Amino acid sequence: MGALPVYTQKTLDEICERIADGESLRHICQDEHMPDKAQVFRWLSHNAEFRDQYAHARECQAEVFADDLINIADDARNDTQVDDAGNVIVSQDVIARAKLRIDTRKWVASKLKPKKYGDKISNEITGADGEPLKVNLNVNFVGAKRDNGKS
Repeated sequence: MGALPVYTQKTLDEICERIADGESLRHICQDEHMPDKAQVFRWLSHNAEFRDQYAHARECQAEVFADDLINIADDARNDTQVDDAGNVIVSQDVIARAKLRIDTRKWVASKLKPKKYGDKISNEITGADGEPLKVNLNVNFVGAKRDNGKS
């Protein structure tokens, strides 16, 4: 095992650029000149500027994944094949793999940028049988006793 990678802005920039391009931190940290994931997490816990840079890179990654969705969905090159008899055969495995790639990117993008790519959830509170909610409010005033002129 070699020496630990040095904490430099160049290393931090490369990590963030590669994340923003859609690469996973696990994959980045497998490179010989990169720190391991635990070291990156230590750097993140001690450096607010790097944390901000990393968070921005993750937001950019969500955009890259969103762009990937269109490319994967539009790529039909291997969806069908022609056998020796000239019959067109649909490759369900290729289509299923593309669906998995799309679903994974959608899920990750929704977690990285929930306001833009997350599910929109709204709650509506109603009373019994869908009627408007009824609220009973009792107000008790507490204050000084009135002096009715009797002293």
